[in-house]
Amino acid sequence: MENCVFCKIIKGEIPSNIVYQDDDFVVFPDLSPKAKLHYLAVPRKHFALLSEAEREEEALLGRILAKIPTLSKELGLENGYRIVVNQKGEKGNDAGQEVMHLHIHILAGEKLSM
Repeated sequence: MENCVFCKIIKGEIPSNIVYQDDDFVVFPDLSPKAKLHYLAVPRKHFALLSEAEREEEALLGRILAKIPTLSKELGLENGYRIVVNQKGEKGNDAGQEVMHLHIHILAGEKLSM
C-alpha cells in the first residue's frame, strides 16, 4: 500500500534494523517497545486484518508462526515470549491496532504481566 509505514520498511524506503527476513516476512524491533525485547513480524504481503485472510494468507501466517520459535536464540527469546496480534474492530479500536498492516508482536526479555 502506498502510505503504509510497514510496506515502506519492507521496500527499504524507511530504514529499519531488520533482524530477520525471508520471502514471506520481516522481523524488526518495535519503535515503541512494550517490553525489554519487542519485535514485529510483518508479512511482506499487505493485508490489515485476520478477517481479510484467505487461504494464501492463512498459510503465510502459519509459516510465520512456525518460524518464530526457530529465531528464539537469535532474538533473545530463550526465557519465553508472548505473541500478540491487535485487531481493529468494525465499531472501534479497543485493541489499539495503530498500523493497518497485519503484524505480530513478539514480546520478551522480562516477566510479563497480563
